[in-house]
Amino acid sequence: MSLWVLKFGGTSVGDSARIENVAALIERHRRSGIDLVIVVSAMAGETDRLIALAQRVSATPDPRELAALIVTGEQTSAALLALTLHARGIPSHSYTAWQIGLEARGPHNEAEVRAIDASRLRSDLQSGIVPVVCGFQGIDASG
Repeated sequence: MSLWVLKFGGTSVGDSARIENVAALIERHRRSGIDLVIVVSAMAGETDRLIALAQRVSATPDPRELAALIVTGEQTSAALLALTLHARGIPSHSYTAWQIGLEARGPHNEAEVRAIDASRLRSDLQSGIVPVVCGFQGIDASG
């Protein structure tokens, strides 16, 4: 069986209808025997909305806290897609970076992925579960 990693950006998951379209695409690929790991961005406009909220409370938001706020957009998309897949009868788990040990290095909002503990993802795939991973997230040595 083939393994594909598919990444869906903000426009692709921009509203519930688009999330349904993504779920339908995932369903088609699964029917053709392809294992999938899905990575999602925040819904279109959500990151800008969250940054604007941060700037309302702080003219110069702390980079760590701004990153902590921004990633909630990806978490929302991942959970909504997993819920949509469940509604279609497709088992799915959404994951944040810390749940799968996705290590990154570099400054907040510019870090690069260095390693990932893929054991949960492999376990899901072996059990027929579609993992949906939040994009724009990573953990460093300090968590």
